[in-house]
Amino acid sequence: MSHPYRTGTSTRSRPSRGYGRQRPRAAARPRTGGGPSGEFALPVTVTPALPPVDSFEALDMPAALKRTLAKQGLTTPSEIQAATLPNSLAGRDVLGRSRTGSGKTLAFGLALLAGLDGRAAEPRRPLAIVLAPTRELAQQVADSLEPYARSVGVRTATVVGGMPIYRQSRALRQGVHLVVATPGRLRDLMERGDCVLDRVESSVLDEADQMTDMGFMPQVTAILQEVPADGRRMLFSATLDRNVDTLVRRFLNDPVVHSVDLSEGAVSTMEHHVVHVSPTDKKDVATRIAAREGRVIMFLDTKRAVDRMAEHLLANGVLAAPLHGGRSQPQRTRTLDQFKRGDVTALIATNVAARGIHVDGLDLVV
Repeated sequence: MSHPYRTGTSTRSRPSRGYGRQRPRAAARPRTGGGPSGEFALPVTVTPALPPVDSFEALDMPAALKRTLAKQGLTTPSEIQAATLPNSLAGRDVLGRSRTGSGKTLAFGLALLAGLDGRAAEPRRPLAIVLAPTRELAQQVADSLEPYARSVGVRTATVVGGMPIYRQSRALRQGVHLVVATPGRLRDLMERGDCVLDRVESSVLDEADQMTDMGFMPQVTAILQEVPADGRRMLFSATLDRNVDTLVRRFLNDPVVHSVDLSEGAVSTMEHHVVHVSPTDKKDVATRIAAREGRVIMFLDTKRAVDRMAEHLLANGVLAAPLHGGRSQPQRTRTLDQFKRGDVTALIATNVAARGIHVDGLDLVV
């Protein structure tokens, strides 16, 4: 089947710059109402949003970012970029609901980098943070933003588990503008005193619903409570369940709301098959599916099941590799690179790979 798998309390004022604005945060948050399928409806934008743009050239951001976009072959923003960038560049909070692959990394990334252009990076005190639920997504965000950050002299650090914490501590002590992090490792570094959030001006939650599903809600809340209350907050999520709704109401102030390219729309473009087999035949059927031409991702529910299936497939001549939270970050990164290159044709994974991983030309998901 064809499957395009794209996968504080401080009241310090922000310095007045062309890409931000100072404003007190409102005590009352816009509330949401009950939506279909048990999901909460999107809040209403109280202050009218700026109109969308039809080109990156029309945006008020540094020329270096526009040149880098052109070098990357990007001239026309995606729908969510066109709708949210004029507002985030002006300092507005943003709530974007869109599926993975809709272009939201640049939707928030360009606004962050524009505000950091020409700024000094202080030891231990970043000016912007991006929170992502998995190491892979955090690394993908950092890699996607790297050429743009370099063009405006912005120093970044990727802070995730599974990697030596002392290297991350050293980078933060040397001073970075932007931290891309998973919540758990960022909290570890905050507790060590290596990362202090009292000067953060912009905070982003990427794939917020997955973060709440994975149990990061207490850590995310604790992190956002350390960020100055007058900063800009951007939250991007594929769905708005009760936990995400709580974050919206608590931390976003009159956000610009945009919903695009929902997951329901993508479902109609795929072919779906259900195969009923006996328990004794299931592994043989899975092996035949994994051995087919093209690349396949197979999801299993536990790390042990993933390892067993990968070993079974390798023993049967399938170029398979496991991906789960029990493997080190270098192992996970190497496995993903091999899968993207085609050296591995069957990626056997837990839900660590369920969202946020961009793989072109994926043929099948099981």
